[in-house]
Amino acid sequence: MLFCCIACWEANFLKMATSLGANIYNRQNWEDADFPILCQTCLGENPYIRMTKEKYGKECKICARPFTVFRWCPGTRMRFKKTEVCQTCSKMKNVCQTCLLDLEYGLPIQVRDTGLSIKDDVPKSDVNKEYYTQNMEREIGNSDGTRPVGLLGKAPSSSDMLLKLARTTPYYKRNRPHICSFWVKGECKRGEECPYRHEKPTDPDDPLADQNIKDRYYGINDPVADKLLKRASTMPRLDTPEDKSITTLYVGGLGDSITDSELRNHFYQFGEIRTTTIVQRQQCAFIQFATRQAAELAAEKSFNKLIIKGRRLNVKWGRSQGARGKEGREREGVTEMGMKLEPVPGLPGALPPPPVDEDAPTNYFNLGPNSAPPVMNISLPPPPGVAMPPPGFGPPMFHSMDPMAIPHSIGMRPPGHVHYPSQDPQRMGAHASRHGGS
Repeated sequence: MLFCCIACWEANFLKMATSLGANIYNRQNWEDADFPILCQTCLGENPYIRMTKEKYGKECKICARPFTVFRWCPGTRMRFKKTEVCQTCSKMKNVCQTCLLDLEYGLPIQVRDTGLSIKDDVPKSDVNKEYYTQNMEREIGNSDGTRPVGLLGKAPSSSDMLLKLARTTPYYKRNRPHICSFWVKGECKRGEECPYRHEKPTDPDDPLADQNIKDRYYGINDPVADKLLKRASTMPRLDTPEDKSITTLYVGGLGDSITDSELRNHFYQFGEIRTTTIVQRQQCAFIQFATRQAAELAAEKSFNKLIIKGRRLNVKWGRSQGARGKEGREREGVTEMGMKLEPVPGLPGALPPPPVDEDAPTNYFNLGPNSAPPVMNISLPPPPGVAMPPPGFGPPMFHSMDPMAIPHSIGMRPPGHVHYPSQDPQRMGAHASRHGGS
């Protein structure tokens, strides 16, 4: 009976000692921060935001220690967000306190650890977790704060797979409100004032619909990470052309802000650059190297990895002059072997040439053999007080300035051989007598 009372007293004492209001509880490990560790997406696009700070407001969802909670709205028509883990757990994995994505690449921890070939096993039991966290806090305090700690700090600085999958711009769509469950059931009466989204929910069998914050932190069973890893395995590769004379790389998607010097600052590390040509209208550039080896190294290190001023640039191999000539011949309907290609049915063909009569003279304007070339009559306004004759009546006011030219009327000469229907004076009800006929 005595042992039972002692056990009950110890249990009540431990319960009182670990309560938030007890003064005898060791609060040295509680976190008191002035600003959260957030990624650009969670922080929002508005540079002027207001945050609420609640000291020791929640316990960390990883280490279960009380920490300072920040709450804010990242933008208009967005849901309120708050920090989910403490800053110690955030620094151990170099992740955002809210979305738990890597701060450098914007990728899940499972994808980042796979790309860097590291396996950081954080203890999950309470005692081992507390001991591990204390050691990591000591290492964080001794570091300068510019690099991650633990196995992540000893890993290589970058990976080709991570550079290909890294997000270069914030994804603010992730901050949208949740779907209104009342609207799905047809019972929402708020209308446009409802702070939740009125959209059809995703398929419940979709793997992306089942996400867990602890699985994401520990890098296991993360459906988003599985989707990105599958995308990385199916990414296209840049094949090296067989023509050894090609030493030019095509760089697309430059935009209006990337300059020639910024391109040279990136590509000069691979070898000597012969020329750099920027086509501003097409927003692309051509980088020609002095050697083929330098061009191959630049293509390998830059394909799907080149990011300048937040823009992911498209890097491809240039084409040789022979390939360009081949494309030109194919446009004309002739293959490389000289074979004529059959026209595609349904497309309009070439216009037929005008009819040519070998016996008839090439007098397309019905001019006499000895007549001078016609000169256009320039009609000037009449003097004041003189009425302008109606069109078609009266002689022309001005004639050719050539004194040897024979004056002629404004009408047409007798028609000869008509070559085109538009030159036929009988069209549209015309008569030969009205056109100067004899």
